[in-house]
Amino acid sequence: MKITVGISNRHVHLNEDTYRYLFGKEELEVRNPLNQVGEFASTDTVNLECDGKILEHVRIVGPFRKQNQIELLESDLKYLELDAPTRRSGMLEDTPEIVITHDDKRVLTDGVIRAEKHIHVPTSRQEELNLFERDIVKVIAPNKEFEAQVKVSDNGYFELHIDKDEGKEYGLKSGDEVEIVK
Repeated sequence: MKITVGISNRHVHLNEDTYRYLFGKEELEVRNPLNQVGEFASTDTVNLECDGKILEHVRIVGPFRKQNQIELLESDLKYLELDAPTRRSGMLEDTPEIVITHDDKRVLTDGVIRAEKHIHVPTSRQEELNLFERDIVKVIAPNKEFEAQVKVSDNGYFELHIDKDEGKEYGLKSGDEVEIVK
C-alpha cells in the first residue's frame, strides 16, 4: 500500500498558560494549517536553551496541549549534548527538561523527546486500511527499509511522519510516496 510522507522539523507544543506567560497573548495565530486536521504551525517561535547552548526560532505548533513538549531532531540532541528518548508524542515521563525562552521570559519544559516514526490513520479508515493503533508496519524507502508505528485518531490524515534528519537518511521529502507492508 502506498502512503504519502510528511517531514517534520523541530517544534514546540505549549499549554495555554505557558503561551500567555511567554507572549502576553490569548491565542496562537495560524501561519499555515498542517495535514492533521485542526493542527497548525503558528506564527510564533521560541528559543530553547540547554547548558549554555541555544536553538533559536523554534516553531510553536498548535493547538494548545496539556503539556509543554519539545520535539527535537537527532542533530539537535547532539548539538545540545542532550540524551532524550525517541517516543510517541505526549509520553514525557523521565525525559529531560530544557528552558523555553521568549524575550526576557523563561519556562522549564515538561519534557523533550525525539518523535518516533509513525503513520497517522483516521479512525474512520482503520478497518478499510487494516491498520490499527500500535500496529508496526515496514516502510520501503529509496535508501532504506524501516519500521513505523500506527497512530489512530479522529483527526488523523493518512500520512507517514518522519523528521527532517530521517528524511535525509532515507532519501525522502514531504509529498513523496513510499510503500508500507503490514
